[in-house]
Amino acid sequence: MFPVPQRWCVHAYYSLCPYAPDGSGRILIAGADLEQNVAEVIVLSAQGEQLQRIGAVPIQPSFWHTGLWQSWSPDSKMIYFQSGSLEAPRTTRYHLETGESIEVDGDIEGIPPCGEPAISCDHGMLYAAGYGGHSYNPELCRVPFQARTKHGISKIDFQAQQTELILSTQAILEQHPLRDQILQADQAIQARLGPDEGLTLMTYCVRWNRSGTRCLFFFGNHCVDRSRQEPKITSIFTADRDLKNIHMAIDLSFDRRGVHWAWQADDEHLIGYGPDPDDSSKICLAEIRYDGTGYRKICAHASGGHPSTSPANHDLIVTDEGSASGGNVVFISRQSGQTIQSVALPKFVGASEASGRNPLRVCHHPVFNHTGDRVLCNSLPDDFATLVELQAPSIES
Repeated sequence: MFPVPQRWCVHAYYSLCPYAPDGSGRILIAGADLEQNVAEVIVLSAQGEQLQRIGAVPIQPSFWHTGLWQSWSPDSKMIYFQSGSLEAPRTTRYHLETGESIEVDGDIEGIPPCGEPAISCDHGMLYAAGYGGHSYNPELCRVPFQARTKHGISKIDFQAQQTELILSTQAILEQHPLRDQILQADQAIQARLGPDEGLTLMTYCVRWNRSGTRCLFFFGNHCVDRSRQEPKITSIFTADRDLKNIHMAIDLSFDRRGVHWAWQADDEHLIGYGPDPDDSSKICLAEIRYDGTGYRKICAHASGGHPSTSPANHDLIVTDEGSASGGNVVFISRQSGQTIQSVALPKFVGASEASGRNPLRVCHHPVFNHTGDRVLCNSLPDDFATLVELQAPSIES
């Protein structure tokens, strides 16, 4: 365990490695001062010693889930983290040796593994739509949902301190294989709620493979407020480093079920929870190639957790699951689908798990280090969330 006194701590996300790329073993986390309601980025040694503390950022609802989306530059000399608000997103680049700090407009969910430029989506749109247990709150959006040509994926240039929209939500809609069906649902919302309304479509959650050659991004109306009665739209697209060669890898719209898709360590395949081929009313742990071919059920594990594969052994999967008393981090063989090991870790305070994003719960978000022998997880053993490092089990290649 890596406790930080009087700080509620999490790493960023399961698709973003918190370990320094230089092999030093340093770990990048975020810690909240619950009394002052501010958060900071903390650099830990491999042994859990505090090496540096950076920033004093007001806590946003997203902090309890993903911290400040803190991430390393490829040379491990700089860090990047969210420093704005949902309504006014900002990202800071901080040089660990010189202390030089640059803040720019936009919201990144981790710097690409190959470095700048960064790619940004408006994180506030997720929460405006109803994510995290909140109701529909469109004032959190800098750009209205229906202005689809003005929001999407942006490029952040830290040197020029400029942010430029490079792929709009409308552009993705135009090339979507289900475009006509989505527009029909859009028109139904307009007919019911008014001509200025429609589906709360957005482009969000950019995730990079470990080499930085490809990314994936989501398109849809993620966790929309149920009172709007919108049909579910969720599509995962992949693209190359320059957002070219776009493919729809998997579609989970309308009545198709699934959640939490990210890259496997081979940089070619995605892994997540999708429709079970044996029973479409259920989900299963599954994989698919980045171009949308080769969908395969791995096993019947259906927690809807956060799966990824080891960079040392692509047969080793780690994911997580909830339980009545807490939760487990689970290791599974990709080839056989068999569970290899399950480790119980606390993930909420109280008799049951609270809904929404708050300091009374965490997601384990297990993530492998660069060499695949360790897994870092969030846990909540008491009032302060604490990072836990697990040794990855051995498994034959």
